[in-house]
Amino acid sequence: MSEERSARELLEIIAERVRHCTRCDLWRTRTQAVPGEGDPHAEVMFIGEAPGYHEDRQGRPFVGAAGQFLNELLGRAGLRREQVYITNVVKCRPPGNRDPLPDEIAACAPYLDEQIAVIRPRVIVTLGRYSMARWFPNEKISRIHGKPRRFGDVVVVPMYHPAAALHQPALKELVEKDFDALREIIAQARAEAARAADAQQDEEKAQQMRLF
Repeated sequence: MSEERSARELLEIIAERVRHCTRCDLWRTRTQAVPGEGDPHAEVMFIGEAPGYHEDRQGRPFVGAAGQFLNELLGRAGLRREQVYITNVVKCRPPGNRDPLPDEIAACAPYLDEQIAVIRPRVIVTLGRYSMARWFPNEKISRIHGKPRRFGDVVVVPMYHPAAALHQPALKELVEKDFDALREIIAQARAEAARAADAQQDEEKAQQMRLF
């Protein structure tokens, strides 16, 4: 079995569990769960908050107005939708598009953990304060948006949710600037990963030499 197929299959296994999930009460009101979609080996993973009306109907993330804006923003960062992976911290739509509750986020957290472990992205972009809070608890998005921080092997970039820019036009320029800067953040993460790989190779060679 190829690595590509294995990653795809693992993500589909997670997705099937999400589609039949009853860990919190959102399953009672959902039309469809929305596990996520994209490249199983994406360098960049986008994590939103929760599905909305259109996502609940189609079972796909970011397909409404915020999704159309996200597609435009991806272009500003030199990305295409099929190159990235897109999901949410909560996989089912909260009734009336209300904010996700702590117990709902906690119920879905293992699914997101597994998705991150399979995809192993270099960069994670959080969209909105609920996904931001996973890595930046007690922070304000107005203070740290667009500022990358490394957590182990991954660089996490907190950003405003695209829907926020649609509802508050004053935020649109900020969001666009953050995505303009994302291109360089990705390039830096890629370069750091290459340097780490080279250093590991050098260390392995040195260990081999010490054996003689």
